[in-house]
Amino acid sequence: MSKERSQLRLLLLQIRDQAQVRREEHESFARYCQLDPQQIDILNVFDTTHFKPAMIDGYDALLVGGASEASVLEPETYLFIQSCEDILLYCLEQNIPVFASCFGFQLAILALGGEIIRDTENYEIGVIPIQLTELGQHDIIFAGVPNNFMAVSVHHEMALALPENCELLATTDHCLHSFRVKNKPFWAFQFHPEVDKQTLVERLTFFKKKYTQGDGHLEEVLASAVETPYSNHLMKTFVDRVLLS
Repeated sequence: MSKERSQLRLLLLQIRDQAQVRREEHESFARYCQLDPQQIDILNVFDTTHFKPAMIDGYDALLVGGASEASVLEPETYLFIQSCEDILLYCLEQNIPVFASCFGFQLAILALGGEIIRDTENYEIGVIPIQLTELGQHDIIFAGVPNNFMAVSVHHEMALALPENCELLATTDHCLHSFRVKNKPFWAFQFHPEVDKQTLVERLTFFKKKYTQGDGHLEEVLASAVETPYSNHLMKTFVDRVLLS
């Protein structure tokens, strides 16, 4: 028997150190999943560096957020990275649904044996068009989403190729943007389905020293930002079509 929406319990694997951003990310995931925030428990890796993968047991899905204070390419500095990869692989083994955004996308690529590169000179920042592949147009999560839909993307690190047993769902001219593990309820997104225009403004203003070259660049990026309804709707679709189907 399938659950009611109000009965779902999700775990958010959070990679945020700043209190404001922690709170905002949790609220954003809840809003776009159309769940009460109390239905989403938080495992913040800055508070709990090492944890066992089985802690996901009993939850209906794992959400993985972004990170502006950490890098997947520096496991010697961010000691939680191995535990994060382990819980993703455990979810795959146990068929526990996963919805991974940005840093979560990069973690998934590495956990599955792929490669992440860093480019701090030419990188995506702001609201950009996302192109669906043929597989993406027929994917259960993306079905009904138009090609070249707009989404928030802010990242220095990216993937140019997928690991084995993964299906490419979306791209930009710059890098890969979404994949699903074949025959598994596991989706990852380099862009931010949980971030809308207003949150982008707040987030980039907060992290402007890391992602922009001064106030002029920040103003230019924010002036070109538009609403991202199709991207934001993907989380409700995940809940409706995967967790409640």
